[in-house]
Amino acid sequence: MSHGGSNKVILTSLAANVGIALAKTAAAVVTRSGSMMAEALHSFSDCANQVLLLIGNRHARRAPSDEHPMGHGRAAYLWSFLVALMLFFGGGVVAMYEGVKKVMHPEPVEHVGWAFAVLGFSLILEGASLAQCLRAVKAKTPGASLVAQLRDTKDADLIVVTGENVAAVLGLTVAAAFLALAWRTGDGIWDGLGSIGVGVGLVGVSLFLARETTSLVVGEQADPKIAAQVREAVAEDPRLEGLLRFMSLQQGPGEVVLAMKVKPRAGLSGAELVQTINELEARVRSRCPDVKWQFVEPDDEA
Repeated sequence: MSHGGSNKVILTSLAANVGIALAKTAAAVVTRSGSMMAEALHSFSDCANQVLLLIGNRHARRAPSDEHPMGHGRAAYLWSFLVALMLFFGGGVVAMYEGVKKVMHPEPVEHVGWAFAVLGFSLILEGASLAQCLRAVKAKTPGASLVAQLRDTKDADLIVVTGENVAAVLGLTVAAAFLALAWRTGDGIWDGLGSIGVGVGLVGVSLFLARETTSLVVGEQADPKIAAQVREAVAEDPRLEGLLRFMSLQQGPGEVVLAMKVKPRAGLSGAELVQTINELEARVRSRCPDVKWQFVEPDDEA
């Protein structure tokens, strides 16, 4: 997902979440439901998260400089990590805190029809957004499980937005179930337990997101398919006897760094060696558009 594509998805989600958050807040005030208030806090947290993602994308697009010769692409990963922290503290911990208060001091829920209407409407919007994210994830890494797909992708925005949508759908389902129990039994403790359940789900998703984005911040290898393409590009040239060493690094969304050692055929002149390496780099770039930097060193080790 390019920065432009990411921004469009993020802005669409932000606009939807602002409306959802306000609707949930109104329903929470009318119904006096802790589960609804937890969901409102979750949606406001999502709004803040999407603003952080937009800031991260803006920073990541800054041009390379003498101080940062490879650009600022990994800034997107840092801001995505901050989003995971926001989801943990601004959504999960606060929701659990509100739930504990409701369990200790239960209150009956009122006018639950409004709450169920808002929850149902929100579930439709969040479900549609999640389906869109899942299609994008599957397009990048087809055939694997969802968790494996999210771990394999290098698009931090896609990881975070998908995680948020998973948390949103789970939270809405939990809130609706426990609100129904509180309404049917007349016991407000169920409503508090629903808020705690929403918080636990948010904390779990945020921990997964933090782990994956931390790995990207520290530095991950690029898609293994790039290594396979490089080996094929080397094997196609009879002037090269093989690939001796290879390393890839995901520098940012759509930005990959390659470093490799190749073994040239004996007897090549200096000019022929330069031409061979230049043509190799051109073949790699044509097959792997995400590769922005290549460092190729000839060597004659066995």
